[in-house]
Amino acid sequence: MDQKIKFHKYQGAGNDFILIDNRNKLFNHTNTDLVKHLCDRRFGIGADGLMLLQDTTEFDFEMVYFNSDGHQGSMCGNGGRCIVAFARDLGLIKDETVFLAVDGEHHATIQQEQVKLGMTDVHEIQMDGDSYILHTGSPHYVTMVNNLAQLDVYRQGYAIRNNDTYKQEGINVNFVEREGEGYFLRTFERGVEDETYACGTGATAVAMAMAFKEGLDGYHEIPVRALGGQLYVSFEKNHQTFSNVILKGPATFVYEGTIASDYR
Repeated sequence: MDQKIKFHKYQGAGNDFILIDNRNKLFNHTNTDLVKHLCDRRFGIGADGLMLLQDTTEFDFEMVYFNSDGHQGSMCGNGGRCIVAFARDLGLIKDETVFLAVDGEHHATIQQEQVKLGMTDVHEIQMDGDSYILHTGSPHYVTMVNNLAQLDVYRQGYAIRNNDTYKQEGINVNFVEREGEGYFLRTFERGVEDETYACGTGATAVAMAMAFKEGLDGYHEIPVRALGGQLYVSFEKNHQTFSNVILKGPATFVYEGTIASDYR
């Protein structure tokens, strides 16, 4: 007898995800078409990505992330924050956790809807002309622009992501503009192949790139506003090395439901 699969929908600053408790391993994660279908905003549930929460021996849980194109992806910062909220709501953790993701272990704390997620250290920033290239769990291209609110992010982001340098591996393209004491960010995400309302690893990359540009060292917390909400990135910087990196922002439950068995 087929069993229906329960799912939960969460969003972090407008970055939305389907979350499935897969500790029973009922969900067929090798079915790329299924994951793509579930993430489709017209014919499925609709999301920027899908995550499985799975058992692992050395950590509280394992996060397995899929892009909306159906393929397993690299680290997702807002997804990481949402799966922490999901684990708390499942009763697996209380206000602190250490979990495993594709780029290694992550420490996180949660208080109500605010999640502080430890991100990977970064030891190098490269340049592509006037733009910054760095890997914050996912690869990112960061470029400064004017009049970001009016920018055609899809067209320009698509062109950069698919140019000769980045087409094969793909890259997330971040457009950034100074805003008060922080920055305004819009991101074209690979795997989604479109602009998203927020990107956690992108916000992290932007904060680091701007600190590098300004020649800042020591401890800093930098506000980064995405289309879907406010994020904060803090770190210790020593030349090109960023350590004790924290991504902070909201992670909110939206709704839950079941996936019909004929979708499996």
